[in-house]
Amino acid sequence: MRLKFYILFFTFLFICVSPVVAQNYGLFFQGHETIQEQRTGLDLGATNSLCFDKNFEISFDLSFMPGYKDYFGYIFRVIDKKGRNIDLIYDKRLLENKHLKLIIDDKVSSIAFDIKIDYLFKQWYKIKLMFDIDKQELILSADGKLYREKIKLTKDCYEVFFGATNYKEHEVRDVPPMKLKDIKITEEGKLAYHWPLNEHSGLIASEVVAEKNANVINPVWIRRLHHDWKLTQSTSVAGPASIAFDADQERLFVITENALLIHYLTTDKTETIEYSDGRRPLLPGTLSYYDIRSGGLVNAYTDQKLVSIFNFAKKSWDKKLKTPDSPTNYWHPNRFYSQMDSSLYIIGGYGRYMYKRDAHRYDFTNKSWGEVDIKGEFTPRYLAALGAAKGGAYILGGYGSTTGQQILNPKNIYDLTFFDVKKRTFKKIFELVPKNEEFAFANSMIIDEKGKSYYALTFTNHVYNSSLRLIKGSLNSPTFKFVGNKIPYTFHDINSFADLYYSPASKKLVSAIVFYDKNQDRTTIKTYTLLTPPEASLDNIDKISFFGKIKWYGLILIVILIGLLSLIYIKWIKNKKVGQVSTATTLPYPEKTEDEEENEEQIGLPQEEDVPNTIYLFGDLQLINKDGKDITKQFTPVIKELFLLILLFTVRWGRGISSEKLEELLWFDKPIDSARNNRSVNITKLKSLLESMDECQVSKETGHWKLIIDSSKLNIDYIDYQNTITGKKKLSKQNVNDLTKILNRGNFLSNSEYSWLDTLKAEITDQVIDAYLHTAAEIKVEDDPEFVITIANCVLSIDPVNEDAVALKCKTLVALGKHSLAKSIFEKFNKEYKAIYSESFGKSFQEILG
Repeated sequence: MRLKFYILFFTFLFICVSPVVAQNYGLFFQGHETIQEQRTGLDLGATNSLCFDKNFEISFDLSFMPGYKDYFGYIFRVIDKKGRNIDLIYDKRLLENKHLKLIIDDKVSSIAFDIKIDYLFKQWYKIKLMFDIDKQELILSADGKLYREKIKLTKDCYEVFFGATNYKEHEVRDVPPMKLKDIKITEEGKLAYHWPLNEHSGLIASEVVAEKNANVINPVWIRRLHHDWKLTQSTSVAGPASIAFDADQERLFVITENALLIHYLTTDKTETIEYSDGRRPLLPGTLSYYDIRSGGLVNAYTDQKLVSIFNFAKKSWDKKLKTPDSPTNYWHPNRFYSQMDSSLYIIGGYGRYMYKRDAHRYDFTNKSWGEVDIKGEFTPRYLAALGAAKGGAYILGGYGSTTGQQILNPKNIYDLTFFDVKKRTFKKIFELVPKNEEFAFANSMIIDEKGKSYYALTFTNHVYNSSLRLIKGSLNSPTFKFVGNKIPYTFHDINSFADLYYSPASKKLVSAIVFYDKNQDRTTIKTYTLLTPPEASLDNIDKISFFGKIKWYGLILIVILIGLLSLIYIKWIKNKKVGQVSTATTLPYPEKTEDEEENEEQIGLPQEEDVPNTIYLFGDLQLINKDGKDITKQFTPVIKELFLLILLFTVRWGRGISSEKLEELLWFDKPIDSARNNRSVNITKLKSLLESMDECQVSKETGHWKLIIDSSKLNIDYIDYQNTITGKKKLSKQNVNDLTKILNRGNFLSNSEYSWLDTLKAEITDQVIDAYLHTAAEIKVEDDPEFVITIANCVLSIDPVNEDAVALKCKTLVALGKHSLAKSIFEKFNKEYKAIYSESFGKSFQEILG
């Protein structure tokens, strides 16, 4: 029997490890962002109705596509022969705490529930609807819970629709931007139909059990979204242009001489802001970027040592270029903003027949320029890709020569180098080996430090009609693969420019292409997007030869055979050692019940009752006035953001916030007079709301808006957090308990999403995790194992896929003899990791134990 089990096991393993394509599949439904006629619908009973004599169940995987404004609409509509409809809808109204509702006829049933929309963005949710004819009820299963509704059911036939439908009087056009996959229908527990929705193209969704194919209108197949770059915008402007990208709000900025164009990727709409002070000369070769930490939208020109920041409220730049000027000496350099020293770094470039190794630095604090003397090996180059990372930046490839002179053997470069800001050094990590043809790189690369990987755009730089191709590579080894399809790219050296960005909200890569036609003095800008993670290039898949597959499967068979023989040998050795006693020693640790072990997963500190005259920033924003009354609901969304801006710029940065900055962040889309009026009205309302709190007033005595507070009378958990953690590398037990009590409410402003807030959120998360882990590193496990596990739990409550924390917890549990518990925790971590990153964690259980 055991031998048979091993054979079956390795047969299964053989199937699992065989080359797999298209892990990302499903059907995306176009909704309110498109006109009614272009919205997506799926009809399961396209040819004949679906008829059932016994209990049956409809199940499917659901997820929402991030980056859209309107999520209201019909997920499915089931209609019986009498015309009775049973609908699952998403009700987006903010006042509703149960957004998913089951509608029967024209009434809302008692089945209503909620799945946080943030979770719907990150993972798939299984939803099941059982038609129980025996018990005369509907049973809906979602997120591990069951909901029941009594209803009269008989043997019947049904029409089943997802999304849009024009079926008789039941026409539906309200569709949320959702993703579906693996729709299944079972009858009495037996699978009757299965629509995987794993197509690449076409208007038919294949059914794999009974061949009952479904019809699709206006389909957007997810496999295509992960493989084909989508052209989202193409525009032409007079004169030269420069581009930058705001990843948080998914805005592409096109800087021209007369206006600023803002293309919103979420709506495909473009806004034009004419400069209030007239034409601003723009020289070819200027570079731009967007970062709220350095002032927002920045335009720089190295030759003139000029950095200019755009004022959205005044609709103007604070500095202008000097003209006329000779062509730039720094074409296609790489640039990044370093938070470590509040500086803009510009590295490399090309000009006047010379490739550059120079590194220029602009200090935003001192508002001064300087050249950086960087040590280490780095070939002069341009056409390289750069990706900012913790402590510096990675620079990949390029085109140049060892001497820097264009006449002395220039060539393509393929090294990956790390620039360390603090040490001022270049360090070569490895060198890529191109597989077929030579290539250079678009200006930026996307770094995934947690996954130790990167994305970069390559192109053949020796031809005019070139194309951009995306690669995914490793930061640890010179391996890479092509993913996605090709983007047409007209490359005419200094007249062409391409860049790569990433939008975390919609999980999309964004490619922007700029081409300046010198003869016509016009610039064309095109924008493409690709959903992540991208699929392997179909070109690569098609090129796998028959003999290549034979070699692959042969290798797998050899590995399986060795594994099978190893298992038989191990079993034989174990049988010989029956009766022997293990001499392994473990730390003393009292046995725990299953309930206690489960509780070990939780931080477990009780949450205190709300204290009068308190402002809570961890978890949901909450204000409790001096009488103990919660006044948070009295804050409108605008007043809430206004309050947080003034509070945090006071408490965190100490200086308060200027009127101009408030107008830029809150009313950037309004004229100056309107923005000022809005600011004045909302600050008056805010002052009124804060009157019910002691020692908390809005003031502008210093010229900046600040919050005047007395922390001895007004409790603010963020100030308590600062007092607990600031300046401490190692926390005491009391510090850990105090910090955990604060964090027990939730992460910092967990339900507040503002681009200006992201940096502070990340800062707090990093501070907390570093403090916890530094503290744990100073403790010997045998001295206080429970305290070490508490610290690991604290980190995992903030970052469920923190590798250091799960390793710390598993090592401690193994040392305590809790091997099975440690293994189950690692497996849970693995599932969470795959759900978030759509790929498996790269280490085994034994590897994390060291």
